[in-house]
Amino acid sequence: MIKKCIICITLLTSVIAFSQRNTSSPYSFYGLGEVKFRGTESSRAMGGLGIEGDSISLNLLNPASYSSLRLTSFAVGGTTTFSNLKNESEKEKAKSTSLDYIAVGIPMGDFGASFGLIPFSAVGYNISNSGEDEFGNQTNKTSFGEGNINRFFVGGSYSVNKNLSLGVDLQYNFGNIDTETIEGISILQLQSRERNSSRITGTSFNFGALYNRKITDKYKLYASLTYSPEAKLTSKNERNLATVTYSSSGSENINNQEDVVVNDTNLKIPSKLAVGLGIGETNKWLIGTEVTFQKNSQLVNRFDDFNNGTYEDSQKYVIGGYYIPKFDSYSSYLSRVVYRAGFRYENIGLVIKDQSIEDYGMNFGLGLPLGFSKIDLGFEMGVRGTQYNNLIRENYFNISVGLSLSDKWFKKRKID
Repeated sequence: MIKKCIICITLLTSVIAFSQRNTSSPYSFYGLGEVKFRGTESSRAMGGLGIEGDSISLNLLNPASYSSLRLTSFAVGGTTTFSNLKNESEKEKAKSTSLDYIAVGIPMGDFGASFGLIPFSAVGYNISNSGEDEFGNQTNKTSFGEGNINRFFVGGSYSVNKNLSLGVDLQYNFGNIDTETIEGISILQLQSRERNSSRITGTSFNFGALYNRKITDKYKLYASLTYSPEAKLTSKNERNLATVTYSSSGSENINNQEDVVVNDTNLKIPSKLAVGLGIGETNKWLIGTEVTFQKNSQLVNRFDDFNNGTYEDSQKYVIGGYYIPKFDSYSSYLSRVVYRAGFRYENIGLVIKDQSIEDYGMNFGLGLPLGFSKIDLGFEMGVRGTQYNNLIRENYFNISVGLSLSDKWFKKRKID
């Protein structure tokens, strides 16, 4: 009963949590924003590795894992990010908190199903630039942006045999992104302001396969495959232009404004292929690697008149694993704890000033058992971008917490 109350409360608050600003990255200025979802906290603690199905907890990276479930599982997780932003001359600090996922997995014999809500991408930036015009007057430009593209998914999986399972997710993407740019010249009090709003919707799919088999009496080989075909999104755009002045207290006074007709934009979520391979001992340890290829060169911008930044195909490389000293120990709780670690390197597919933007991080974490349920703690230290060539380097530290509640929800009660 207590578990079900927790689930109801979490479901009621999830919509509010997903609507909050959950990134502070200046690179979320581009394209669809910063891609947020990297799996449950247990996967993230291994660098984003998702090559194994679990009997009591969800693997949301590969839908083929759902048929591995033996207990109904409810999962929720969140992350707080501390960032240090730096270029060649300035430093800034930022902090953001996000709800990473909320999902339910249901076992049905050889079948399994899952549904839930995850963030696909997020926009959240505040960038100021100054310079000089051709007459030597100082110019100022400030850009703000916030919003999210969230994803509701429902998926199913089938175990073809004891070694192979197949699955698919149907995903509905939706969200709003709002941006504002203010430009002015020091000798003029009047400034120009542009506000853009985009309402984005569309469907997508994710197909998955998991394979494992014993190669010796103790060791198992694991292999995984996921493929997401290219998906189309529709962005309904609105734009408002105005000339404004600001008082000493910061309040805005509008001199004149007009709504400008902006064409709707057809956006793309690029196709993505991920292949993984690993080896391990059941309930003891696992080490694996995964490589992801994404056609980010197919990305387009929400507005046709935006030309700062281009895109290229991206790659991500992950290596990670876990270790359990003794999963069935009665005398030592620490022996039942799952110890995880991983490394991730990614070319995110964004090119600015002929510089490819890279992102890499070190991960480690703990899985704290609570009967069939667990609490997952994850920590990540990473770097995105570069401080040279007038770009920005982000040094970030993530603290993630995940809760997985597993039980037999659907069982017949006996009356004596």
